[in-house]
Amino acid sequence: MDLTRQPPRRPSNLDVAGIVGAARMTDKARAHNDETLGEFVYGKYSGLDRRILAFLNITADDFAVAADEYDDGALSKWMLETGNRSAEEIEEFNRSELEKLPADKKHKQLLEERLAKFAPDRTDIKTVLQSIELDDWGCFWQVDLTVRPPRSARARDVAGICGVARMADKARAERAGKIGEYKYGDTSGQDVRILEFLGVSADDFQLAAVKNPNDIEIGEWVLENSDRSREEIDTFNHAMVNRGPNETTRERFEARRQEVDPTRTDINTWVALQDLDDELSFGIVDLRRRAPRSPNSTDVYGMVHLARLIDKGRAFIGETLGEYFYAEDSGMDRMALGFLGVSADDFTEALRIHPNDEDVEAWLKENYAKSDNDIKEFNEKISQMGPETERHKAMMARMLKKINAESENINTWFAMMELDDEKTFAI
Repeated sequence: MDLTRQPPRRPSNLDVAGIVGAARMTDKARAHNDETLGEFVYGKYSGLDRRILAFLNITADDFAVAADEYDDGALSKWMLETGNRSAEEIEEFNRSELEKLPADKKHKQLLEERLAKFAPDRTDIKTVLQSIELDDWGCFWQVDLTVRPPRSARARDVAGICGVARMADKARAERAGKIGEYKYGDTSGQDVRILEFLGVSADDFQLAAVKNPNDIEIGEWVLENSDRSREEIDTFNHAMVNRGPNETTRERFEARRQEVDPTRTDINTWVALQDLDDELSFGIVDLRRRAPRSPNSTDVYGMVHLARLIDKGRAFIGETLGEYFYAEDSGMDRMALGFLGVSADDFTEALRIHPNDEDVEAWLKENYAKSDNDIKEFNEKISQMGPETERHKAMMARMLKKINAESENINTWFAMMELDDEKTFAI
């Protein structure tokens, strides 16, 4: 969970082990593991975390490992078995935490500042946990779509349903007066289809989205207020992402594609066009929306993997890398950078300075020139590389299993990457 873009679950949430603060600590542990903790603190740096961990006699390190290994259900079982606390003890712990009042000057001042900033008319907010929840809400509910786009309609972050996370971003932005050129609710054809599928109104959804800036909690609201089955959701997701123009809308689709980028004749769905528009409008490469270019692309410097490396580098700079690895974290990236003789830091800085492929290629030719023959030899070598050791063969087998492609006849890392891209973004 990326806690630079949303808060963890509210401290009163009991979805993990039935223990106050445990769901919140779980989100923070996972963000800690993913290095997306933002301004939040985890483990020994958090008073609530320390009390929960001490109550269960679990270390922060052990909990972080378990939070990565287990889903919420399995994690709850592990916590209860490891902590060995009775239902009565858990009930007493929860009561104590829910009723805890600010006991020192620092926490009293925090509550006063948060009330003044986010809820000056509220007289019912008095406890430590209410103070934390108010701060989370106040810091995150306002989404500004004048500085970044909403999430892709591909994203299933909320309730596992395509388009709902995007709609939540727009709902919050409209309420905050920061929706920019986007449309929400009844003025958006896409939102209308989603709302009809869910069976909720635009006003009700907006209120829920504003009240619940955490994806899991707004997702719970969506599922509670919609009677759709998992099979119906899967069918809806496939239709949403793969919906293209029909005879009635083809002319409008082509006109819009011409406005966005007339060179992208490969774009044939509304969501792909929407994603492209978002990226170009904000000058970003977002690898949570689409895959980087193929490792076989020789669009830049005639060199394989370089265009892909550039896409990942720009996404890294924009904090939109998604599940991809970049530079020192990627074996193929290290090989490409090593061949060029450029450090990861210098390459990344060059991407910040040079806005397009042509400029990056010119920079490389001026500072790290390679002959055509050198590039040809590198291309042949790296494109044919496959797992040679037992460790690397096991690694590829795990990758294929992860994307449910064990039966595929994959022998090279390039083929593995292309298949992974295809499977990752197919719905």
